[in-house]
Amino acid sequence: MTNPAALSAKHRAVLAGARLLFSLRHPLLMARFVRRLGYLPNPAAPASYHERLLWRKIVDRNPLFVTLTDKLAAKAYIGETRTTLPQPATLWSGRDPANIPQDLLARDVVVKVNHGWTMNLFLSGGLPDHTTVVRKAGRWLTRRFGRRDGEWAYQPIKPAVFVEERLRLRGGSIATDVKVYVCGGRVCHAWAEDKLADRSHLFDRDGTPLSGRDSDYPREDQSLTVSASLVDCVREAIAAAPLIAGDLDYVRVDFLVSDNGLFVGEVAVYPGAGYGTWTNPAIAKEIERCWRLDQSHYLRRRHTGLSRFYAEALLAKCAIDISGAQSRR
Repeated sequence: MTNPAALSAKHRAVLAGARLLFSLRHPLLMARFVRRLGYLPNPAAPASYHERLLWRKIVDRNPLFVTLTDKLAAKAYIGETRTTLPQPATLWSGRDPANIPQDLLARDVVVKVNHGWTMNLFLSGGLPDHTTVVRKAGRWLTRRFGRRDGEWAYQPIKPAVFVEERLRLRGGSIATDVKVYVCGGRVCHAWAEDKLADRSHLFDRDGTPLSGRDSDYPREDQSLTVSASLVDCVREAIAAAPLIAGDLDYVRVDFLVSDNGLFVGEVAVYPGAGYGTWTNPAIAKEIERCWRLDQSHYLRRRHTGLSRFYAEALLAKCAIDISGAQSRR
């Protein structure tokens, strides 16, 4: 934590005023944070991992966040990066699900929308039928995401539906997903998940297994068996993730584990909607150590007016935090 006495009186006053302003402007977000995480946050001068994600929601309006949150735009963006890993093929996209070719839906595919989450319809052998797909996808397109939890990047996305090839995932044998957390081009940690077996396991930046799991699989009996094949898969994802994340101050890159190897999945700007936890507390501490807000889009921009005073005060706090962390090493 920063020693407040190390900041000038001016910077302390600016940060205190910003905290009050942000709290008054976003009372529902503040209340939800307290309810989910159990403490009152400081969104103006964030220290904890969860406070930083709250700050990102309220303050950081990086246009790239919209691109990465839009599932279709993200696929195009990832295709322009230096990664050589494939992505699931997009077979069709459009604004009206009624225009999806019926012969396409007779194949093993996944129907998705680009502007939200948990809206995936898995088709096999022509089922569900075309009418059901059109009805469900049409209902999905009317939904708006990100407002309840303040995930700003969802709001500018123009909703669309798309059809994607359905991968045969390796659930039950290795894992179905690998998720890699990256700060400024540096991997913090990764975790592998088997959604079919309800198990997961954490790994450090080198692919070495760690104790603990993510909050979706908190019990000891939900630990994913670590094999040489799983470690190889995790290390491949760890090598690829920084190529996709670039110099973003913090992001999670998701991969799918298929019978045909590793595929790039999605990029999460607000992992866990900002409330995700791990049974190993060292995970959040490592992200806090690596996540430098001075490398964020907001603090790299030039500001005017009152925003300039806030940016200067927060940069001063960041400098003290970094200096303090280096002195403790």
